Amino acid sequence: MSHNSTCPGFTAVDRASLGIPEVGVGMLGYRFMGRAHSNAYQRLPMFFWPPAAIPRLVAICGRTGPAVQEAALRFGYEGYYTELDEMLADPRIVLFDNCASANAHSAPTLAAIAAGKHVLCEKPLATTAAEAKQMWQAAEQAGVIHMTGFNYRLVPAVHYIRELIEQDVLGQIYSFRGAYLQEGGDNPDRPWSWRSDRSQGGYGAIGDIGVHIIDLARFLVGEITSLTAMTQTFVRERPIADRPGQVGKVTVDDVFVSTVAFEGGAIGTIEASKVATGRKNQNTFEINGSKGSVVFDLERLNELQIYLKDGPVKGLEGFSTVSITERDHPFYQFWWPHGHIIGWEHSFVHEVNVMLRAITLGEPVSPYAATFEDGYRALAVGEAALASAETGQRIDLQY
Repeated sequence: MSHNSTCPGFTAVDRASLGIPEVGVGMLGYRFMGRAHSNAYQRLPMFFWPPAAIPRLVAICGRTGPAVQEAALRFGYEGYYTELDEMLADPRIVLFDNCASANAHSAPTLAAIAAGKHVLCEKPLATTAAEAKQMWQAAEQAGVIHMTGFNYRLVPAVHYIRELIEQDVLGQIYSFRGAYLQEGGDNPDRPWSWRSDRSQGGYGAIGDIGVHIIDLARFLVGEITSLTAMTQTFVRERPIADRPGQVGKVTVDDVFVSTVAFEGGAIGTIEASKVATGRKNQNTFEINGSKGSVVFDLERLNELQIYLKDGPVKGLEGFSTVSITERDHPFYQFWWPHGHIIGWEHSFVHEVNVMLRAITLGEPVSPYAATFEDGYRALAVGEAALASAETGQRIDLQY
């Protein structure tokens, strides 16, 4: 027997008979991250079966009517709004997903919290650590579930590294070396925007991609207690798109490099660059411990380089490449047969699964996914790096 429905997913009868609740989703923004999150909601019940809840894509919100209407149709939403307050007043919406630009994270998220919605907000959580802290405290006081979109925590290989560390397989952690490198900022013809101006909440390499590698360092090694840093801006002016012949000053960093100390005694380096010529999206790190070491590179997402002192066969010492695609590896029971790789987009499926389980089953978001507190702390580290670069001093972190 077939069921016809004008809405995506299951009919109400199907859901009721299976005893699966639904969680209504309202999304702000419909570009890069909007597509990634919408795809995750659509894929979730296909693989995580039975899901904790069926995501019901109620509405998507944006400023431009025809564009947001097209996005709603394309992504499978039941409708759309051009006014955020109208969407937040919709009683069908339980989860507010903020995929807008960083300068539209704080106020809309605070409004959603005030409306009693649970919130998943993309990184960086805000344009300043103070704003992020306000969002975190507001969510805690309101008793709503909150998540920051640090999806790389939920890449199977990264989650596996966390398990190795928790099981003491790597021993005492000595050092962390991480870098997130992209080339997009090296084009001097890229137009000036608010992102180019720190006074408008603009963010450079630290705020855009640096927060990802900062979060991974915190997630895997522990809290960062102090740091020193240097920053540099190479493209200092950019053309203003709607003003021929005029340029705007760039007051954010193109690249930063820092040395950090962790609360457990480990030390390390963290860097990010938007002018790493030839690098498309390299997010890589190495962790060295007393019993072994591990290396990850996002561009080889399903692999790890692992060395264990007690592991190698004599005469074959050195790093081994391990494919994190076995059924007993993190998340793989939901995907394909062993040896079949998954992609970047699947980390968002893992992310929304954690969020829906937290909403419907009361399971915690942390420590394996990131809360607003994690979003705040990553920005606090980033701002400490800026302060160190400006003063030339080592900064002790005060959260």
